[in-house]
Amino acid sequence: MGATPRDPLSDPASPSSPETDLPVLADLLGYQARRTALHIIARFHEDLKSLALRPVTFSVLTVVGNQPGITAREVCDVLGIQPPNLVGIVNDLRHRGWLDRQPHPTDGRALGLHLTAAGQSQLSKAQDLAIESDQQVCGHLSANERDTLVRLLKKIRKP
Repeated sequence: MGATPRDPLSDPASPSSPETDLPVLADLLGYQARRTALHIIARFHEDLKSLALRPVTFSVLTVVGNQPGITAREVCDVLGIQPPNLVGIVNDLRHRGWLDRQPHPTDGRALGLHLTAAGQSQLSKAQDLAIESDQQVCGHLSANERDTLVRLLKKIRKP
């Protein structure tokens, strides 16, 4: 067996990398963050395809699972998504039998979102798969490097 060929798109140090000819672009944090996000999301899709969950759907499940009774508006605020985009996600999760709407205990005009027992079970499976996927993507980083990267990304997002 021969050596595994390098993937020039995922190895910016590779002499044949397209980034070699784009030094300004290659050094921009936004460019690197976007390329990294695309890589992580592709891996997430592959690793969670058995549950047919997109990252945003997984995020909604996670938020509702950790904050039962949260309103749709609050989910949008937590995740930074637009209300019209959440409508389809909530409808999909309700159709799967994973999410239920119940009257909000303090706001008679609002409905709180709750996971069903089936939704909680799926969330548990999805979280295990997502953690495993994340570990695979970041497996070549030390625990300290990974913690530093997460801390710095959070710092950029919320200065």
